[in-house]
Amino acid sequence: MKTRFLFVTWFILLLTACGGGGAPPDVSGATTATTNGQNAAAPSGSLTIYSGRSESLIGPLIAQFEDATGIHVDVRYGSTSEMAGVLLEEGDRSPADVFYAQDPGGLAAIQMAGLFQPLPDSILGVVPERFRAVDGTWTGVSGRARVIVYNTDVITDPAAQLPADIYDFIDPQWDGRLGWAPTNASFQAMVTAMRHVWGEEKTRAWLEGIQANHPLIFESNTPIVEAVGAGEIDAGFVNHYYLYRFLAEQGESFAARNYFLPGGGPGSLIMVSGAGILSSAGNSENAQRFIEYLLSDPGQQYFAEQTFEYPLSHQGMNLPTNLPPMAALEESAAHIPMSDLGDLQGTQDLLINLGIID
Repeated sequence: MKTRFLFVTWFILLLTACGGGGAPPDVSGATTATTNGQNAAAPSGSLTIYSGRSESLIGPLIAQFEDATGIHVDVRYGSTSEMAGVLLEEGDRSPADVFYAQDPGGLAAIQMAGLFQPLPDSILGVVPERFRAVDGTWTGVSGRARVIVYNTDVITDPAAQLPADIYDFIDPQWDGRLGWAPTNASFQAMVTAMRHVWGEEKTRAWLEGIQANHPLIFESNTPIVEAVGAGEIDAGFVNHYYLYRFLAEQGESFAARNYFLPGGGPGSLIMVSGAGILSSAGNSENAQRFIEYLLSDPGQQYFAEQTFEYPLSHQGMNLPTNLPPMAALEESAAHIPMSDLGDLQGTQDLLINLGIID
């Protein structure tokens, strides 16, 4: 109990320090009765999800699951760090059955606190080992790649005008031309990957070099893509799928495209969104059905066609024509176990120390 208390305290302090969406949402009065630390089961056919993914992204998918199964779903939305903080505070008293996170860092925090239960083989058996927890307590359900989004009016030959490796954006020629979102969970996961692949010294040098190039600071990926398309900046560090939403809405005339770094390394990291079932879940069977649905044909097709993410359990599934196959990206991408991206403390301490985040 003492270890968990210290872990919870550390994580809540980090949420405050990094400005990751403000204080955790108020969940007073939201817990259900417990028996010996186990939630009393809610009415048959229900499920409670704490989601670090936005309602605009996964709300339709959850409605699809409800229609297919007849299971009523209650969802609490917030950032992944907020939802993880709430779960750590609630512990065994949480009413949540499933934690659905945007990135591996939040999942690893709950894993480290011992709040997940092992997933069954029906789930683990369909996801490649590199995209799930080593101990089998959570799994990725969709993949996303880190890319450079660039303005097509300024950068007309990306292979010649853009670096092959993200490290080379520290070159002074990029002064005033870049955008980043240092409080964003996916950016911090990439920095964690840098620390894992490059080591602390080189990662610090990259952060200092980018900082010296005076990048515009954004809260998330979407406004970076928007700013690139509007010509406010020439390039930015984002997840691949944000661009495709703009292309779907504004058409091919939108003046931005993705560049998948051919040099490999952490700048071309493939990450996952994922989910786990809480040890205290009162509806474990329904929780299992939900994760199985995310990994089913309809669930994986939704990710491919609606959110432009990569399917993990159906990697041969047809993708939008302008989305390169994940197998091609993996040839040069950094191969890092998802569980190794859970060191939020070290990454956020580094960013705070450099004055990049508060």
